Amino acid sequence: MGYGRFYEEFQPGEVIKHSLRKTILESDNNLFCLLTMNHHPVHSDIEYAKNHQHGQILVVGTLVFSLAVGLTVEDISGRAVANLEYENIKHHEPVFLNDTIHVETEILDKRESRSKPDRGIVHVRSHVYNQRDREVLSFERKVLVFKKSGGSSVA
Repeated sequence: MGYGRFYEEFQPGEVIKHSLRKTILESDNNLFCLLTMNHHPVHSDIEYAKNHQHGQILVVGTLVFSLAVGLTVEDISGRAVANLEYENIKHHEPVFLNDTIHVETEILDKRESRSKPDRGIVHVRSHVYNQRDREVLSFERKVLVFKKSGGSSVA
């Protein structure tokens, strides 16, 4: 099938269990903190985190979100023209260093583009789970995807 799906290949109600997983390492979290200027000690200071609610370093929530989106690219947005919208982002539980996340995505709806006949908009909801299958994050997004009939094969 190649990398990603065409518009016609998405079926509302379908649930995709993405095959990729990611263990979030201390180096991932540290680099993300540096890149995003998030210097809150709960994400980088072990001694501070010991006295915090969870007693250990928390992974930055937007890192978990970014990784989750990345884990879905092959199946959801690999043929996308653009990600149009993210909404309903919810952090359900904390994520800690060395947690491994995986994602399942439900196809909620799709519609043809009103202005571009060679593409359509796919609306999905993704659920992110840790290694204990506890939901840690969920979000929705709308993706503009080429149609098989007349779209480019390059995203």
